[in-house]
Amino acid sequence: MWLGPEEVLVANALWVTERANPFFVLQRRRGHGKGGGLTGLLVGTLDVVLDSSARVAPYRILHQTQDSQVYWTVACGSSRKEITKHWEWLENNLLQTLSIFDNEEDITTFVKGKIHGIIAEENKNVQPQGDEDPGKFKEAELKMRKQFGMPEGEKLVNYYSCSYWKGRVPRQGWLYLTVNHLCFYSFLLGKEVSLVVQWVDVTRLEKNATLLFPESIRVDTRDQELFFSMFLNIGETFKLMEQLANLAVRQLLDSEGFLEEKAPPRPPRPHRNISALKRDLDARAKNECYRATFRLPRDERLDGHTSCTLWTPFNKLHIPGQMFISSSYICFASKEEDACHLIIPLREVTIVEKADCSSVLPSPLSISTKSKMTFLFANLKDREFLVERISDFLQKMPSKPSGGSRAERKASIVDAAPEAKEKMKEESWNIHFFEFGRGMCMYRTARTRELVLKGIPESLRGELWLLFSGAWNEMVTHPGYYAELVEKSMGKYSLATEEIERDLHRSMPEHPAFQNELGIAALRRVLTAYAFRNPTIGYCQAMNIVTSVLLLYGSEEEAFWLLVALCERMLPDYYNTRVVGALVDQGIFEELTRDFLPQLSKKMQGLGVISSISLSWFLTLFLSVMPFESAVVIVDCFFYEGIKVILQVALAILDANVEQLLGCGDEGEAMTVLGRYLDNVVNKQSVSPPIPHLHALLTSGDDPPEEVDIFDLLKVSYEKFSSLRAEDIEQMRFKQRLKVIQSLEDTAKRSVVRAIPGDIGFSIEELEDLYMVFKAKHLASQYWGSSRPAAVRRDPSLPYLEQYRIDAHQFRELFASLTPWACGTHTPVLAGRMFRLLDENKDSLINFKEFVTGMSGMYHGDLTEKLKVLYKLHLPPALSPEEAESALEAAHYFTEDSSSEASPLASDLDLFLPWKVQEVLQQEEREEAGNDIQDKRREEKGTSPPDYRHYLRMWAKEKEVQKETIKDLPKMNQEQFIELCKTLYNMFSEDPMEQDLYHAIATVASLLLRIGEVGKRFSAWPGRKSRDSAPDEDEPPAPDPPQDPAWELQPPAAGDPQAKAGGDTHPGKTPQESQVVGEGGGGEGRGSPSQPLSDDETKDDLSTSSYSVVSTGSLQCEDLADDTVLVGGEARSPVATTHGGGAVDTDWCISFEQILASILTESVLVNFFEKRVDIGLKIKDHRKVERQLSTSSGHEQSVVLG
Repeated sequence: MWLGPEEVLVANALWVTERANPFFVLQRRRGHGKGGGLTGLLVGTLDVVLDSSARVAPYRILHQTQDSQVYWTVACGSSRKEITKHWEWLENNLLQTLSIFDNEEDITTFVKGKIHGIIAEENKNVQPQGDEDPGKFKEAELKMRKQFGMPEGEKLVNYYSCSYWKGRVPRQGWLYLTVNHLCFYSFLLGKEVSLVVQWVDVTRLEKNATLLFPESIRVDTRDQELFFSMFLNIGETFKLMEQLANLAVRQLLDSEGFLEEKAPPRPPRPHRNISALKRDLDARAKNECYRATFRLPRDERLDGHTSCTLWTPFNKLHIPGQMFISSSYICFASKEEDACHLIIPLREVTIVEKADCSSVLPSPLSISTKSKMTFLFANLKDREFLVERISDFLQKMPSKPSGGSRAERKASIVDAAPEAKEKMKEESWNIHFFEFGRGMCMYRTARTRELVLKGIPESLRGELWLLFSGAWNEMVTHPGYYAELVEKSMGKYSLATEEIERDLHRSMPEHPAFQNELGIAALRRVLTAYAFRNPTIGYCQAMNIVTSVLLLYGSEEEAFWLLVALCERMLPDYYNTRVVGALVDQGIFEELTRDFLPQLSKKMQGLGVISSISLSWFLTLFLSVMPFESAVVIVDCFFYEGIKVILQVALAILDANVEQLLGCGDEGEAMTVLGRYLDNVVNKQSVSPPIPHLHALLTSGDDPPEEVDIFDLLKVSYEKFSSLRAEDIEQMRFKQRLKVIQSLEDTAKRSVVRAIPGDIGFSIEELEDLYMVFKAKHLASQYWGSSRPAAVRRDPSLPYLEQYRIDAHQFRELFASLTPWACGTHTPVLAGRMFRLLDENKDSLINFKEFVTGMSGMYHGDLTEKLKVLYKLHLPPALSPEEAESALEAAHYFTEDSSSEASPLASDLDLFLPWKVQEVLQQEEREEAGNDIQDKRREEKGTSPPDYRHYLRMWAKEKEVQKETIKDLPKMNQEQFIELCKTLYNMFSEDPMEQDLYHAIATVASLLLRIGEVGKRFSAWPGRKSRDSAPDEDEPPAPDPPQDPAWELQPPAAGDPQAKAGGDTHPGKTPQESQVVGEGGGGEGRGSPSQPLSDDETKDDLSTSSYSVVSTGSLQCEDLADDTVLVGGEARSPVATTHGGGAVDTDWCISFEQILASILTESVLVNFFEKRVDIGLKIKDHRKVERQLSTSSGHEQSVVLG
């Protein structure tokens, strides 16, 4: 690339001059390319270890005038091809101009101005944003692309100097973190290491410190462990790696970005400053943390934060902390975790004003709300700017009055009978509201948590659940949304609604509220509305139990928004089709059990209990395993504290039963112990009559366990396990998510491989390798923003086999690197035909089973099976639409015998329904009269719906015929046969036995052309006269071709697309045109001057002709269309007519048996098709060059993929 001219004082140090002229010098870096000796090794090592940008430019161009000692860099290049392009431009455009100048300073000034102009022209539309040096980032990104062969769409996020431990030897180099890959490059004393790891393949990512690897980052994939250390800032590097790996597994998890754009932010400009991309990711991480901390809606974006103090009137203190501002909220979090949290929705704000400064209260800011509360912030660094931002956001707030008054809440289904303890609870909360405020703007302190742990009174439960979960915010800002959803979803049926109907009567059937249609109808509306809102989740078992409890303490709309908060924020991914979130938290639970209860952990792992208990505990928040009055207290704490409470309580339950669990002999016994314990967790403060619990049967026995008070259990859980922090849980969630999703992917792989029929020929290992290659190709379409159909996100709810699919373009790339039938430039054409053959449902996508079927056809089976596949690739539907149309027209001229021989096929590659329908319809048409009117009727009949009895007969035959025979294959016309010869010629072009194969195929083609000619003569006699008699009467006089050389050499029409479609052109359109063809041996030899040729002459001509046909395979398709060597080798004979520039004999055809028999006569052809090819080596080679296809660098180096 062109560089802004910079001075170079010592031009030849570490560089070798390769070209020179009076004004410019082209140099190569020592150590790059072949040779270089010890000096080259040392230079290469120094480049990698010390200078991040040196190896991006192994070539450079310097400008120098004759008398000057100073050189100026003007260009650099990563390959010889690139630098040569710049060199030639300078020679062609500047040399003559520079020779005119007299003054050397003028020459240098002119060159510098010219180079700056070129750079400005290149960058005028892609000016990077930001204050960092864009050149350096751009250079590093270019280095990454060239070094690892990444396409333009792959964006570098950041790069770091570090060491990669290969064995016990550290290799110093550079780690590049891109949006989709982790890449590492090192060059030390001639030893080169190049690693490329996809983020979606990472199964483990952790920062650890051991004696062997001091403070290192460990990256595991399914088949390797990588250790990187010696980072300048290991914390920043690891955090960024976590973010990128998390985004990648999100792509595997989510079918679409329903809640938020899960895909990484795609820079709109191709050369965007990568530091800006990193800032985008950092901002995303801050947004997620901000929303999680204050339970805000998913669309809330953090605008900024600043340190300040908050005056708390309840204890008369200024509490230090951080103020956070976004478009709809002002939030405050104290430095001490429990001191104070505050959320002020801007919709509630009435006045924002700057208070008077004083030495006690510097830079104060006062915020007043509609509920008559005033908040005083002080010690603000940039108060003016802050007030301005808040004012801007306030102006953008909708002016609708908010339903902020809690008195407006509708009564819930539960009517609690007031009792003494309940009264006391209510009084405590009322005092709290008086001191700390009520509603969204309440001061949330350690005192609030204490009250929640003591239990929320029944009358306030719904209100406080809405506040603590953040559901109140979404409900107030979306008035009428729930009613709209209910209206839209009424009467809509789907899989989700079926499952909802099935589970409605299983939702807390013991509770009186759901023993009548009123409660059931409310539950139905809430669940159906949510399934309609979020089809990605739809409905999952356990949602009905949770929702029914939410309905007990609030209106339908409130229950709906609480369900939204649960499914989309507080329990992420819990209720999707694979309950990933619950499996992730189950993994965390196992890890915490190992840490807190190590002795019990080993026993539980052996019994396999944790996986059984945790899903039911977590998915239903203990509601399905504990008495209702007790479980609802845990739900109170959950809405305030989040998942931390559920994990703490689960650990406390195990801890309380350690001795009994250690004595259990099997899983069933352990489950009984835990079930009996949970059934006896009681809430002695409950005012509601006890509701019989479904699990009560487990308590039967001689010695029922002691009752445990739920508040005692909570107290123990906080005392023993309160060291759990939300940040640590999020960290553990990331780690477990990698494991869980990769485990699910492995399950999918095994399921897909099992679905492949046993007779496919590949081993399990080969199938798994093919699956990984296939999946990687699908994911690549998502990586680089392709607009092709495969690029749409996969749907995890589909069967495993249908989740990953590829389109024709991707198949061509895989086919080219995996096929044993390499055909040079003809390979893409063959790949396209194979794709159409495999694409049974015609949706332009194929799944893994179809892909493997195609591969197996080329790799396995005997000569006959492989030839059958090759034969089918030259018949519809494998031919392109234009070719297929041509081929089907040719089918009209097949004899009755040949059409009746074709029967339905029943193999995996049987896709010839159009042929079968065509054959049946043609058979019926030929039985009708032969005049013009009936011809028209036949055309009409061909487009009208056929008789379904024909389909039924064919389908019946398909069921009967289990094994395809070679007689089932339709016959091939001349046009298709020429294409087959062309393919074979290209296939042999890279074989060591090339000449022998050419000679053999020439002989076989000659023989087959003669067989087809003879067959045509026999079949032409009986059937043609009756069909062609009517057209004969009106036939126009035919020109005499031999006397018109132009007829013989007529090229294809310039605008005729058929003449350019793979060499396959339209055959004769009508019987009249067919009749113009002077049949060499058909008894109708009008104008056949070459009829008297002897057999020997014919044989010679045939040999020449067939060789000419196949030898043109390496030419373009147009060349084949121009070829005047026609059927039977009689180039001078008008044996074929030219339609649209092509020349084919419409009555010529040949069967598969004839082709097979002819090939069997040539041992070299038999050996070629029967030789074994190892697909494992092909897969290995494919992986090595996978990413090198996008760019071709001129590096003379051997890349070792880790």
